[in-house]
Amino acid sequence: MATSGGYSINTAQGDESDENTPLLKANGLQTAPKAAPQCCSVRCNLAILMFFGFAVVYGLRVNLSVAMVAMVNNTNPQPSENHTVSQECPAPTPSPGNVTQSPDEGHRFAWDSETQGMLLGAFFFGYLLTQIPGGYLAGRFGGSVFLGVGVLGTAALTLLTPLAADMGASWLFALRALEGFGEGVTFPAMMAMWARWAPPLERSRLMTFSGSGANFGAFVALPLTGFICHALGWPAVFYCCGGAGCVWAFFWFLMVSDDPQTHPRISEREKDYITKSIGSEGGAHGWSVPLGPMVLSVPLWAIIVSQMCANWSYYTLLTSLPTYMDTVLHFDLRQNSFLSALPYLGGWLFSVLSGVVADFLLERELLSTTAVRKSFTVIGLLLPAALLVAVGFTGCSGMLAVLCLTLSSTLGGISAAGVFVNQIDIAPRYAGMLLGITNTFGTIPGVLAPIAVGHLTKDHTLLGWRNVFFVSAAVSASGALVFTLFGSGKIQSWAVSADKQDEQEESPCSAGVGEP
Repeated sequence: MATSGGYSINTAQGDESDENTPLLKANGLQTAPKAAPQCCSVRCNLAILMFFGFAVVYGLRVNLSVAMVAMVNNTNPQPSENHTVSQECPAPTPSPGNVTQSPDEGHRFAWDSETQGMLLGAFFFGYLLTQIPGGYLAGRFGGSVFLGVGVLGTAALTLLTPLAADMGASWLFALRALEGFGEGVTFPAMMAMWARWAPPLERSRLMTFSGSGANFGAFVALPLTGFICHALGWPAVFYCCGGAGCVWAFFWFLMVSDDPQTHPRISEREKDYITKSIGSEGGAHGWSVPLGPMVLSVPLWAIIVSQMCANWSYYTLLTSLPTYMDTVLHFDLRQNSFLSALPYLGGWLFSVLSGVVADFLLERELLSTTAVRKSFTVIGLLLPAALLVAVGFTGCSGMLAVLCLTLSSTLGGISAAGVFVNQIDIAPRYAGMLLGITNTFGTIPGVLAPIAVGHLTKDHTLLGWRNVFFVSAAVSASGALVFTLFGSGKIQSWAVSADKQDEQEESPCSAGVGEP
């Protein structure tokens, strides 16, 4: 139960009361600050803007996955000497009335499956480089500029994609890597902003809703990309996506501030509620950060490993599902893009729902923060893994394959309220930098998964794709195991400011800090 003195969520507490103390208590106050209404609030407007921002971000990221089907003149490469390209699943015969040709499809390219895999993975080579610097700088100076510039820069580069493709695969690889370089700061900047904006008992829902824009963006972008390719040709895809990013950036810079204190239109009640409920640990960190303790932090490594494992499956589907739909199940471009998008609709809905449920459990004190994060992570990784195994046995049944893939990604959305928001639990002051660290490692699967898929499926056989799904399932299950054993929802001692530690040493109510 709550101690008489009360704590905010960002107060490191002693071992005995750590898991049972209510989260939302203001520092030094007997009662929690009065909550400000959420409807039409500045923090909800921020979540909505972030939602659409990450929808744009993922539209910019996945547009090549579907456009690749239209850009390549033959998705079946020449077989090697020891392999033959088999057509195990019969391709439907198109009716003459359904065969249409757009007036200007754009150039087509003779890229084999391994080249396509390298191009799909190129984005993540650049994405790796700016995660940690972006998180560090966003935590130091505020995240609004970094998030806005990241999206705007990526959108501007996307407009150059048709030109780069015409110049050659190496130019397109370099351009996609530059896009990743610009987009790498976006998620760390989001986390740094929520460390200053999200009241503790609203963290799960605000962060999962804003982050769910990624799934929503994939859901909208995949079928829209297919439609645009069919109607206007593949170059128009990149012009539309790039233009949407530029429009969003205009509204972002017009309406957003780094923290409640500097926002010109926030009410005093809402500003007071946010600042008092978050406490001092939600502010900017200094130039120096506790790198040594971070490296030795077991809960941080649990987040890193679990996110890497979860992202392997996510990026495998994100970059390669349209190819599977095309080369194995033989859906046409419009069917391909729509069915490839279905898994992300379920993932979007369940990620939003998981945030609401997680906050409910915390607000009612039904489960501790650690228990909530572990439960949502395990459910969100193990059940999707089982369904990925099932996909491997669906054979040529397109309906069963799409059903299993959709259910897998839908249930995977549950983990959004688990490991993917855990950084702000263990170190709110350094949340942006921690997300940069975990996302850097979590991006490695984005580089390796498309390459691995290209190697495993170079002959486009059912066995090759079955191995793809089996590997993804095994990796996801490993992530669930690691987070169950080593994850934590407690604020770590190295994440507490020196002033706060001095206060706790002098206070009779707090005996220590949360241990790993």
